Amino acid sequence: MNKLVQHFFLLSVIAFVSFRAFGQKDTILPYELYDDKLVLYTDLGFNSAPSSINYPFNSTVEKLKLRNNYNALLGLGFSYKWLSFRFSLAIPGASRAKSRYGTSNYYNLGFDFSLKRFFFDIDFQGNQGYAFKNAYKWNDSLNKLKPNIIREDLNTFSFSLNTWHFFNDRFKMQPFRGSTGAYTKDIQSFYLKYTFNIYSIYSNEKAIIPYQLIDSTNSKTGTSAVGAVDLGVLPGFAYVKRFNDFQIGAMGGFGVVLQSKLYKYDENLRNFIGLAPRYDLKLIAGYNKPKYYVMLVTDFDNKSIRFNDLIFRQTYYSLRLVGGIRLGIDRDKIKLRRIKIFGQEL
Repeated sequence: MNKLVQHFFLLSVIAFVSFRAFGQKDTILPYELYDDKLVLYTDLGFNSAPSSINYPFNSTVEKLKLRNNYNALLGLGFSYKWLSFRFSLAIPGASRAKSRYGTSNYYNLGFDFSLKRFFFDIDFQGNQGYAFKNAYKWNDSLNKLKPNIIREDLNTFSFSLNTWHFFNDRFKMQPFRGSTGAYTKDIQSFYLKYTFNIYSIYSNEKAIIPYQLIDSTNSKTGTSAVGAVDLGVLPGFAYVKRFNDFQIGAMGGFGVVLQSKLYKYDENLRNFIGLAPRYDLKLIAGYNKPKYYVMLVTDFDNKSIRFNDLIFRQTYYSLRLVGGIRLGIDRDKIKLRRIKIFGQEL
C-alpha cells in the first residue's frame, strides 16, 4: 500500500508540473460548441457489472466469479447548454441462457453539467440477480451441464459524483463526448478527477458467499452485505485525435481513495477505514458533424472493498452506440409564446 500511495503522489506532482507544456498557444479555439442547440439523442448498447470475491476458501478455491445476465439497453437523453440528462431501459431478452445465469434486472439514471474548467457527472446504477460462475468445481450437486449457482437475491448498487478539472483550459468535456461540441484539431490535457462513491453488494435473504465456502473462523465470509463510501482524487490524462469529421478520444486515470467500509453479520455492522486503489478508462470514437453525430462510447470503472485477505471487487463497463441530432432554438419565439400564454404585454 505504501508503494501505491507513493505512485499516486508522484503522478499528482507530474500532472501539476507538466500540464503547461500541453497548453494551446494560438488564439483559435480547438473546438466548436453547440450549446445553443437542443441535442436529442438515443443509444443502444449494454452495461455489465461483474463481481469477484477473493479469499483462500480452501486449497483449490481462491476466487469466486459473479456474473449478471445483462440485457441490451435503449437509452434516451437530451443536452442543452450546460445540462445533460439520460435514462435507459432494458430491452426484453437476456444475453445469456437463463438456465445458467437466471434473470437480472438493471437500472441507471444520470445527469451532468459543466462549469468553467470543471465537469460534473452524477450517476445511479443498480443490478439485481447474479450467478456464481463454474460453481460445479466446488459444489458436488452441480455439473458441467448446470455449472452455476443462480442467486437472484444478490444486488449491487452504485452512486457516484465525479468532477474533472482539466489543466488545459481549452480541453472541454462537451466536445470530448461529442454531443454538444466537437474538436477541430488534436488536443491533450492532464486532469484531476475528484470522486465520491457509495457502492455495495448485498442480499436480503442470506449470506453473499455460498454456505459451502463460509469459513467458520472468519465472520466476514458469512456477511450478507458489504459496502463502502470513498472520497479521493485520481490524476489522469486525456487525449483527442481529430481527422476530417472523425474524432477519437481516450481518458484514463489512477489514484488512491480514502475509504470507509463495512460489513453486516448477524444484524451487526462492523466499520473500518482505509485506503483503496481506483482506476478508470473512457474511450469515445465516431463521426461528428454540426447537425448530427454518431459515436461509439466505452466506459470502464473498477471498485474494491478489502478486509485483510477477503476482497470484494466490483467492475462496471459499458459499450454504447450513440446517435444524436442538434436542433436550433429560436429564443425570441419561445419568449413570445410564453408572453402570450401568460397573457402579458410585450
